[in-house]
Amino acid sequence: MEADRLLAYCGLKCGGCPIYLATRETNKEKQAKMRIQIAESISEKYGISIKPKDVTDCDGCGASTGRLYSGCSHCEIRVCAQEKDCLTCAHCIEYPCDKLQKFLDMYSISKSHLEDIRSGMQGNSVKF
Repeated sequence: MEADRLLAYCGLKCGGCPIYLATRETNKEKQAKMRIQIAESISEKYGISIKPKDVTDCDGCGASTGRLYSGCSHCEIRVCAQEKDCLTCAHCIEYPCDKLQKFLDMYSISKSHLEDIRSGMQGNSVKF
């Protein structure tokens, strides 16, 4: 699957995530610089102090490789979708639940991605 098509359960595009892109970078020097930038960005945006070594490899939210960024591995949206065996939250009968709605209020682009999925599903006799 192409990187720009990877979609997290919540609707974020994993293929555009800096952590995912750093995982794919083959030049170790460039990868190290990317991880420094990511750690600084996370610290600034979320007030979480992390070091570049804490920016672990990630193959995307739904990956089965075991390589998942630590911040994503504890995501309650991800855990819920996996427990319900949903491809994305758009596929859930409880869409949008309270957990997801709080997230969508912060990341409207995710809502757009999920709504696109749901609108495509409605013509395919999928029951919500």
